[in-house]
Amino acid sequence: MSTQKQVDPGRRGLLVATCAAGGVVGVATAGALVSTFQPSERAKAAGAPVEVDIGDVAPGEMKVVEWRGKPVWILRRTPAMMATLEKDQSELADPASEKIFQLDMPEYCKNPHRSRVEHKEVLVTVGICSHLGCSPSSRLAAGPQPNLPDNWPGGFLCPCHGSTFDLSARVFKNKPAPTNMDVPPYMYLSDSRIVIGKDEKGEA
Repeated sequence: MSTQKQVDPGRRGLLVATCAAGGVVGVATAGALVSTFQPSERAKAAGAPVEVDIGDVAPGEMKVVEWRGKPVWILRRTPAMMATLEKDQSELADPASEKIFQLDMPEYCKNPHRSRVEHKEVLVTVGICSHLGCSPSSRLAAGPQPNLPDNWPGGFLCPCHGSTFDLSARVFKNKPAPTNMDVPPYMYLSDSRIVIGKDEKGEA
């Protein structure tokens, strides 16, 4: 005579269903945990914020980093460079940055230096010309230079079609570029470290 204990068919079905449900919950939970460590496709396409150490950028120097596949320039302007920003207002196509290229102008950068007031000497801008998307060259020194006017105040020259920008990345009048270069959202984590693509309002 068999000693194997018989299991009621109804209970067997309940047991199988319970185990199966437990397995589904386990898999679903594991999947959720894994997905939280992977950036979404939208995040990959948009580009996550980028932290940058700017402590090594001396006055008059510029650092280039990448955000969303584009070059972002970080220029620490000297007092002499800052002094030119008020003087060239009448020669600029959009001195107050009222027109939009690709990004809305952050409210905290709506000023002649186009930077945050707590570090107004530091310019953070996307180094892409608003004409056809070329990346301008830095011509930071003032004075006569090839392909530039004799009263050049310092700034940037697009090698593709000759658009010129001042030291706040604002385009001069009568140039192919229709708007100033973009200023991305950014914020300071400390006096020597910033994050590009994110500010007090959140990520771009």
